[in-house]
Amino acid sequence: MNTVFETEITSLPLIHKGKVRDIYAINDDYMLIVTTDRISAFDVILPTPISGKGAVLTSVANFWFERTKNIIPNHVAEMSLDEALPDAAERDPIKDHAVVVRRLKALPVEAIVRGYIIGSGWKDYQHSGAICGIELPEGLQQADKLPQPLYTPSTKADVGEHDENVDFAHTVKLLGQKLAEQVRDVSLKLYSEAAAYALERGIIIADTKFEFGQDSDGNLVLIDEVLTPDSSRFWPADQYKPGISPPSFDKQYVRDYLETLDWDKCEPGPELPTDVVENTVAKYREAMDRLTN
Repeated sequence: MNTVFETEITSLPLIHKGKVRDIYAINDDYMLIVTTDRISAFDVILPTPISGKGAVLTSVANFWFERTKNIIPNHVAEMSLDEALPDAAERDPIKDHAVVVRRLKALPVEAIVRGYIIGSGWKDYQHSGAICGIELPEGLQQADKLPQPLYTPSTKADVGEHDENVDFAHTVKLLGQKLAEQVRDVSLKLYSEAAAYALERGIIIADTKFEFGQDSDGNLVLIDEVLTPDSSRFWPADQYKPGISPPSFDKQYVRDYLETLDWDKCEPGPELPTDVVENTVAKYREAMDRLTN
């Protein structure tokens, strides 16, 4: 599979280069999103590509976009990649990494849903007995399943900056009451249905994030990526045990490796050894196979 670390599409103007995705304008109505093999950790883009990762993320996201379109419309366009990039020399290297989408107005909120207590939520709970201001029962262990999924939104940060956890009231100020409630309710529904589907295939979705936009009529639309190993914590159900940080199918494996290094979590990031790259690729592909097969 072709490795895509940087993109150089000269026939289309570059709109934005993110940690993982490069976005190009096709015209006023459509964009091209290329999910590269870059990987970021602690908000730093690492110098080592994870070959094939972008293709896996694209495949998994497209699977979920198709599966959830009965819940909410998404940004995937009817325009083909061939139409967007007629030049085969530009198209072929990225064909497994790219998707054509509608150009929409992105909302300034990341919709995070947590089904289990882990990561920053666990740290928050240990300190305050709550996650993002939401009080929880006493005595929960790391990786415990929460009594019910929690909606804990955050702001959307630029590359190199950190997202900031906010409460629901803050999203009301940003979006208005009706839209904020719609984002929250749709996010919880997406998570609940996806988590039930994944569990049947041996994967626990511990938490995930969704992003949304609006079309010209103000309709809410699911955008960016959805329920991928980059935007979610995937745990193998047969290895899950509360009290420890479970093994994962996502980039937590890379974070755990980086935690063993003497690195200040600032630019530049360290190179990843071959075994870490290969194991990461294998984890991403297993998640894809379990979910999409």
